Amino acid sequence: MGTYVVGGILLVIVALIIRKLVKEKKEGKSLQCGDCKSCGGCCGHERNDH
Repeated sequence: MGTYVVGGILLVIVALIIRKLVKEKKEGKSLQCGDCKSCGGCCGHERNDH
């Protein structure tokens, strides 16, 4: 029973992390630089002005 509780907690944590990463990506943030909105392209990513 304890295994299921711990597994459920880990699943929720991983889901929240993934949700946060997707949200940040939609806002134009990146893991490499932090903010693609003001990026000059030095990190290799193409700037997206949508």
